[in-house]
Amino acid sequence: MKIIFLITFLLIINFAFTQELAKFKVQIGEERIDAPVSVSLDGINYNTDKGTLALYEITPSGEKPIVCQIEPGHSARLWFVLNGTSTAKSEREFVLKLEPKTAVSATGVQLKKDAKDLSLVLNEKPILSYRFATTFPPDSINPLYKRSGYIHPLYSPGGEVLTRIQAPDHYHHYGIWGPWTKTHIGKREVDFWNLALGQGTIRFAGFISETQGSIFSGFKALQEHVDFGAIGEDKVAMNEILDVRAWNTGSDKKIRIVDYTTSLNCPLDSGIMLDAYRYGGGIGFRATGKWHDNNSTVLTSDNKTRANADGSFARWCIVEGESETPEGRSGILFLSHPSNRAHPEPMRVWPSGMNGRGDLYFEFVPIRHEEWKLEQYQNYTLKYRMIIFDGKMDAKTAEMYWNSFAANPKVEILN
Repeated sequence: MKIIFLITFLLIINFAFTQELAKFKVQIGEERIDAPVSVSLDGINYNTDKGTLALYEITPSGEKPIVCQIEPGHSARLWFVLNGTSTAKSEREFVLKLEPKTAVSATGVQLKKDAKDLSLVLNEKPILSYRFATTFPPDSINPLYKRSGYIHPLYSPGGEVLTRIQAPDHYHHYGIWGPWTKTHIGKREVDFWNLALGQGTIRFAGFISETQGSIFSGFKALQEHVDFGAIGEDKVAMNEILDVRAWNTGSDKKIRIVDYTTSLNCPLDSGIMLDAYRYGGGIGFRATGKWHDNNSTVLTSDNKTRANADGSFARWCIVEGESETPEGRSGILFLSHPSNRAHPEPMRVWPSGMNGRGDLYFEFVPIRHEEWKLEQYQNYTLKYRMIIFDGKMDAKTAEMYWNSFAANPKVEILN
């Protein structure tokens, strides 16, 4: 009898403590899949130590708990993922509550750091590693090829390594990275890409923040674009904040979602000119050495393939090839955000037969066809998303992922 009374008492206390903070509905618009969604917390009294936020989706069968995460800041936001497919022109309704304890607990993406790498891991399966220590080339190779601040390895959900660094044909290639090739500071040319020229490099300068949560985890790193030819000491020509975020869509999914956002700021009085060229900035990907002409493919949002994608414009591009996963193939869907310069964005795609066997390289290149002047102390941002998968991906699925990235769905607060 006492036990029943105690349980009843606790339930009453818990019910009395629970406070409904807001109801809102998400208007889907275009069809989406595995879409991260954010809701502004402005005007909502969420910042209290009296309880924790709990999110529920209101369904015909009752309230369904949804894992969520707060991103604090000048305007805080609540993040969650619309798992699965959300049909076009549909609505989903949610309620946000303050409760004694979080209704849903979930193990999200974990951060693991050693002396060289900061790695993102989901349920002990690696997603990617960011190399903040300096990597040197082989002893017989020019030491100017050393580099820090890049992503490698990048893994498929099944554990296939998809990136490559220091390939003998291009020792300056480093997995996933985005240096600028032809630039001008005044009348002087500075190349941050072709390291062996000795004109410049990019180096890791420190972590600004590291975030670990149930919905997303990641880091912000300061990377310095260093001009070796400046008068006097080497000079930082551009400061870059690289923001990498991995989303938790569930360990059972055969996909990983990783956001790659780069923000540039030039401290030089004259600014810096990023010259029009077929390589430079954006997001570059040197594919695994396993891939070649006969076992890999490229498909863009304009239905172009490796035969004709180079120099064209696209909202997204699928790069995939043979792997040792049970599915037999793995790949990456690269998404360019509509806010990016020159969007739909021009690309560099290596033609067939590259290096004699058809090695694969892909890059979104915002300066491919037009130069870009960065003025002093102005911030310039480029946003990309990678959908890493095993198996094959078709154009319809790619389009749904792009819809999920291109814009946050309309959110209407109901009370």
